[in-house]
Amino acid sequence: PHLANSNGVMQGGLIATLIDIVGGRLVLRGLSPGQPIATSDLTVHYLAPVAIGPARAQATVLRRGRRSVVISVEVHDVGADRLAAVSTIAFAVLQPRQTEPTT
Repeated sequence: PHLANSNGVMQGGLIATLIDIVGGRLVLRGLSPGQPIATSDLTVHYLAPVAIGPARAQATVLRRGRRSVVISVEVHDVGADRLAAVSTIAFAVLQPRQTEPTT
């Protein structure tokens, strides 16, 4: 109930956050440890509410390049056995920060 909006369904912003986290974790699997990434584009199509739950997200790599990775994510309302949202999310693969020498 604490994740529901005034209509009693999961807040859309939380669904978008779930998509971002699941997509980012998939991107990190293919990179060197500590390699920084940043979300560069996120599109979500809300198809049905997550009313029963739990929400389950599954991510798939659409394209993996040296500087960007594009992911597709589906979110399902498991309790209702239905597709709740689909998303395409792009991540920029950043250059590691150079640390300043300490004196």
